[in-house]
Amino acid sequence: MPERETLLEARGLEVGYGASRVLHGVDFTVRAGEAVGLMGRNGMGKTTLLKGFMGIVRPRGGQVRVRGREATGGAPYRVARQGIAWVPEGRGIFPNLSVRENLVMAARPGVHGRRDWTLERVLHAFPRLAERLSHGGQQLSGGEQQMLTIGRALMTNPDLLLLDEATEGLAPLVARHIWRMVEEIRASGIATVIVDKNFAAVNSVTDRCVILVKGRVVFDGASAQLREAPEVAHAHLGV
Repeated sequence: MPERETLLEARGLEVGYGASRVLHGVDFTVRAGEAVGLMGRNGMGKTTLLKGFMGIVRPRGGQVRVRGREATGGAPYRVARQGIAWVPEGRGIFPNLSVRENLVMAARPGVHGRRDWTLERVLHAFPRLAERLSHGGQQLSGGEQQMLTIGRALMTNPDLLLLDEATEGLAPLVARHIWRMVEEIRASGIATVIVDKNFAAVNSVTDRCVILVKGRVVFDGASAQLREAPEVAHAHLGV
C-alpha cells in the first residue's frame, strides 16, 4: 500500500509572543486522510501550534511545510489555498452576514478541483442551518455558530481541517452532533487535527494523538496506544 501524502509537517517549530516562548522545537506531521488529536492542558501551546501552521503567528525557528513545500510564516491565505481549513476557537463568523452568505462566500473547489462539499451537502449535514439561512450570524446560538464555522470551512473543500476547541461551551446534544459530523468528515477522506477538552471523544475519533506539555511533545502515538495506557493520559492530561 503506497504511503499517503504528507499534507502538513513541522520540524523543530519555535513560536512565541513577545519575550515569551510557547513552542520549543515541536515536530508534527499529518498525512492525507489521517485524523490526529492534539491534546494538552490549557496553556500548553495547542492553539499557538495551529496558528503557526496557518501563518497567523510567525515562527521564530524551525520549519513548516505544506504538501512538501516551504510554508514557514507564509501568509494565511496561501496556506488555505493549499487545502488547509481552520475552524478557530471563538468561531470567527461574520456577524453581519446571513448564514447563507457566510457559507457561499467561502465556496470554492479543492486543490484538485473537487467540489464534494456544496451548500446543499452542508445544509444536509447541519439541518439547523437550513432553518436559519436568512438569519444573521449574530442571531445564532453558540452551537449554531459552531456548525456554521465548520460548514464554512467545508465549503472550501479542504484536504485538511484544523478544529480548535470543536465543542467548547456547547450543550451536550449539540456537542454529540458535532462529534458525529467529525466522524462523517473523516469518513469523507478529509484529514483532521482536533483540539478539544473532551479527551475521550478526541481519542475515539482519531488515528493518532499528540500531547503537548509546556510547548513540547511528550507523546505521539496511535490513539489505541493511548487508550491502553491510561497512566499517560492521567499524567499529562489529568484524566
